[in-house]
Amino acid sequence: MPGSSGGGVRTVPPGRPTPQQSMSGLDLEELAEIELQRDEEEAAAIRAARRPSAAPSVAPPAGLDPELSMNHPFYDVARHGILQVAGEDRFGRRVVTFCCCRMPPSHELNHRRLLEYLKYTLDQYVESDYTIIYFHYGLSSQNKPSLRWLQSAYKEFDRRYKKNLKALYVVHPTNFIKILWTILKPLVSHKFGKKVTYFNYLSELREHLKCDQLSIPQEVLRYDEELQNLHAGRLPPPTKTPPPRPPLPTQQFGVSLQYLKDKNQGELIPPVLRYTVTYLREKGLHTEGLFRRSASVQTVREIQRLYNQGKPVNFDDYGDIHLPAVILKTFLRELPQPLLTFEAYEQILEITSVESSLRVTCCRQILQNLPEHNYAVLSYLMGFLHEVSQESISNKMNSSNLACVFGLNLIWPSQGASSLGALVPLNLFTELLIEYHEKVFSRRLEERGAQAGERGGPRARGSAPDGGAAGDRPASGLARPPLPPRPLTTAWRLL
Repeated sequence: MPGSSGGGVRTVPPGRPTPQQSMSGLDLEELAEIELQRDEEEAAAIRAARRPSAAPSVAPPAGLDPELSMNHPFYDVARHGILQVAGEDRFGRRVVTFCCCRMPPSHELNHRRLLEYLKYTLDQYVESDYTIIYFHYGLSSQNKPSLRWLQSAYKEFDRRYKKNLKALYVVHPTNFIKILWTILKPLVSHKFGKKVTYFNYLSELREHLKCDQLSIPQEVLRYDEELQNLHAGRLPPPTKTPPPRPPLPTQQFGVSLQYLKDKNQGELIPPVLRYTVTYLREKGLHTEGLFRRSASVQTVREIQRLYNQGKPVNFDDYGDIHLPAVILKTFLRELPQPLLTFEAYEQILEITSVESSLRVTCCRQILQNLPEHNYAVLSYLMGFLHEVSQESISNKMNSSNLACVFGLNLIWPSQGASSLGALVPLNLFTELLIEYHEKVFSRRLEERGAQAGERGGPRARGSAPDGGAAGDRPASGLARPPLPPRPLTTAWRLL
């Protein structure tokens, strides 16, 4: 089970969350959302590689309980079959199963009613020892309850429920579960934590109880078999959808910035980034929670396919202002190398050890080593995010909140994933780039302008004094002059 992560100590102005508070809130919530999206992508990849196979060795699940009456007090929830009571474990304890794959989309299920139904069911067994089996497969961004709901749900299960719960088996856990556990850990007692056991496969679960007594959904059975076949073949499920090899001439996702520049007549700002930023600047700056909401994985993949095939995308057709925001983050996350580059990763981790008054200067020094193309794209993106932060009264996304969202999309290690302890410096660095955009990026832009003036040549194509793209156009497709830098509405903050 993951422990709490450490990080550098920094002085925080009154009323501002500390790094530790951010880690348990915005940072971890965003990381959990990213991990859940990766879970969906990996599950989809496993399904796509499905092979014909023999019938599962575990008995097929029962469908909807034929004895369930429409007069049941929780018929609206019970009819989905999310919760089942079936059989006993090897110690004779009653077994209750919870199946995520049977949860409908959140707008079709009242989660408060789900909690009341869960308590109603457990009330019949809590006076004796019992076991809960949680089948994680099937939880997605479309049907997951909010983290606030999970926290309140745990608090509502008092000692009466926890005392006789002897085991909580989590089947097919993912990194999302790991992050979720970290979020809930302040609420969970050590004694309760010892009751949790993780099983990667149903074969491990069979060692503790008789699976033929359980109502295991067919989706879970198939996933388990596909997962075992995949691992037996030493084929790790991809976390990213790889582009065709060689990539299409119009490929936009999963290819390098240099490739995009070469295929777009030397334009520095990638088309997907330019289109999404332009659309959001015109129609999304005042949207509450911009960049924090998720979108349908299927819809995101559809838009990626359209972009990769060089076909036009009209976000108005989808009626979801958060969709272009998700596409923008997906573009960054699927770059072969992070925008801030692998080489900068270790330097950025040291930002918390730098004296507060010198951190902006430190950021500028780190960025001096970026390739010219990465620098131009980063400046363009941070300039836009600075605009977003200036509308935080309405969109609730200040530079700190935006940093929690974008930190993991701008930089990651060359091997493995970022640790929980790395989130504080990564997000602090990103926050500095957003909050002090003009100060961080101005010097190099001034130097470039001076050099261009000495040569008597034009400014590099696709760049602008404020880091914007010369090719920026409004969503309507009509050209417009680049926006001038927006002044800060508040005094500079010393970090």
